[in-house]
Amino acid sequence: MAHTHHISVLTAVGLLLAGCVSNPQVPSSAGALMGSLTALGTGSAMSPMTAAGAAGGGNLIELLAQSVQNISEPQEIEIGRHLSAILLGSKPLHKDTALQVYVNNLGRWISLQSPRPNLPWTFLVLDDGGFNAFAAPGGYVFVTKGLVDAARNEAELAGVLAHEITHVVEKHHLKSLNKTAQAALAGQLLASQVRGGIGSFVASQLLSMGKELYSKGLDRDDEYEADRQGVTLAARAGLDPFGLPSLLQTLASAKPDNPNYSLVLATHPPTQQRIDTIEAAMGSRFDAYASAKPVPIGARLHNVVTPPAPKAASPATSPPKKNTPVKPVAKS
Repeated sequence: MAHTHHISVLTAVGLLLAGCVSNPQVPSSAGALMGSLTALGTGSAMSPMTAAGAAGGGNLIELLAQSVQNISEPQEIEIGRHLSAILLGSKPLHKDTALQVYVNNLGRWISLQSPRPNLPWTFLVLDDGGFNAFAAPGGYVFVTKGLVDAARNEAELAGVLAHEITHVVEKHHLKSLNKTAQAALAGQLLASQVRGGIGSFVASQLLSMGKELYSKGLDRDDEYEADRQGVTLAARAGLDPFGLPSLLQTLASAKPDNPNYSLVLATHPPTQQRIDTIEAAMGSRFDAYASAKPVPIGARLHNVVTPPAPKAASPATSPPKKNTPVKPVAKS
């Protein structure tokens, strides 16, 4: 299972690096990006949104406006593919294939411990010196090279990935789109697109809504929830849950006028409030998770150490023991 996905990720990264993001600023590249992203997960040749439109089914904008619960998992994954194209349209993938495979393996390992392990989870590194991470519905997670470089060890990177995984699991992006769609329909701002069907919506309005979503960020309560559940998820995957609070300390020390941190600071709650909220939620229950020997990302990339193993129970119910043996990831 892990071996097969390892190969598919290498293939997908190769496709993206071979030309799909060679000119990421050109909007017309979105079609090629969609094709490449399709190869990353479900293997479904037909777009659920296109299929619904062809069959005369419900309109997606109306579906989003009514209830997130009415969106099927295939539709959620398809929405995520289109939102991922927006992210890939602004920044290309980093060309270090070994780094891409490592981040994907680490992210997938953590996602397998989540309540939604069967999503087509995909983790990629954007060639961007800024400090940020993004997720899209259906299991698509992106981190910038700048964030990877800022992470002092694997636990800090894992904390960010677990945070983003929680956003997907809890459907935070879909809920945000639901609010936007309701407001748009109420003001009849999308009347022509609604009458025009799903195809025109995907081509224009999802692009607009996606850009707005990633520029303004999610609700603060969603961010706090992702922090709280993220540390639990990291611990469940056998990783030090103090990684995320540690990385937030780095963010807290960043100068507000530093352009590498401006977007993440603008789209998230005040960093010190996030740290205080996590510390209050963790208390002393996670002390048994703390690692005495943080693993440098460089050491992992050079196969000096092996990846972590999952804990038998959630920290919310039973704290795990220290120094649990780790489980290796299959190599191609």
